[in-house]
Amino acid sequence: MQRTMTVNGQAWAVGPTGRVTQYSRDEFGVEFRRADPAGDQVRIARYTPIGARSWELSLAELSDKTLLELFQRSQPSWTAPETGYRR
Repeated sequence: MQRTMTVNGQAWAVGPTGRVTQYSRDEFGVEFRRADPAGDQVRIARYTPIGARSWELSLAELSDKTLLELFQRSQPSWTAPETGYRR
């Protein structure tokens, strides 16, 4: 599942990173991706699901406010193992 959100007038695609951590279903990664002609921008955040314990369902349960909060504390792709530390 993928969602879209707007931050400061820019559209970001939101989806699970697909990386499984040692915490299995207690922690998920979420990827924020913005298409840009100069190269996509990617940001990563992790969160603990409150309800559903599957990526797709827990992402669907997140409110727009919660997604914005996750985006605000997300880290750039070059600091995240989910992206292989790529810029």
